[in-house]
Amino acid sequence: MTLRPPALFPPRRLVRRALAALGLVGLAALSAAPAQAQGKLEAKYEASLAGIPVGKGGWSIEIGEDAYTASAQGGTSGLLKAFAGGSGSGASNGRVVAGALVPSAYTATTTSAKKSETIRMVVTSGYIKEFSIDPEPPVDPERIPVTDAHRRNVLDPMTGSLLRVPGSGEVLAADSCRTGTAVFDGRMRYDIKLDYKRMETVKAEKGYHGPVVVCALYFTPIAGYIPDRAAIKYLAAQRNIEVWFAPIAGTRVLVPYKITVPTPLGSAALEAVEFVTTAAPPRTAAKTN
Repeated sequence: MTLRPPALFPPRRLVRRALAALGLVGLAALSAAPAQAQGKLEAKYEASLAGIPVGKGGWSIEIGEDAYTASAQGGTSGLLKAFAGGSGSGASNGRVVAGALVPSAYTATTTSAKKSETIRMVVTSGYIKEFSIDPEPPVDPERIPVTDAHRRNVLDPMTGSLLRVPGSGEVLAADSCRTGTAVFDGRMRYDIKLDYKRMETVKAEKGYHGPVVVCALYFTPIAGYIPDRAAIKYLAAQRNIEVWFAPIAGTRVLVPYKITVPTPLGSAALEAVEFVTTAAPPRTAAKTN
């Protein structure tokens, strides 16, 4: 039996779209300012809808002097798992160039009771050189085509979720939020814009305890989507999506600690319960005699 409360979307689609929005945080500020620091993050998150747990997952990030890697995995839990179970994983890697995170490859897999899908992308200097969806989805004439121009000067969703703060000033500051970027996720091309809202203090069950900067997030679909889809219209119209950013120790990179998205069923939220971050010293050149 499928549960369909009187709302804009059925819960499985709403949660999927809301949690997808939690990943629409394409925020990396590509600056030429050098950054020699290194750091790691091991985090665990819980997702909820109107206060009811619906999923959990983990995120691992390692940023070095000249390369970075990021991977995440998660799945539904609680009541949602009983009638709309699913899981997903993703990974991104690339280079650190003059302090900027420059992606090279991205992979994401989603699995449900009915199907499994894998998206792969190869990125070269901000250009999506290759991308594929397996199995290949049917062509929908209502979907706005993704052109070659849409694949240029973009980030993958995971790299885009890492907010790099240029310069040498305070990392957790209002100006950190005043940015935006272009993202391509293998299917849809969209823009993200941030703006400063306020400062907060958080305390994870394990790990980070301290300040975060809260940014408003505005989502604008560009291509690769069907304009009449209610979920896309809903997310594009939202003015109350928030992202709470916490720092990766030893770097000038901020990571989403908490994301909230209003929905017709209540607030969808993704929040860290563990946020363990450690700094690593810069590599030193080998001594020669």
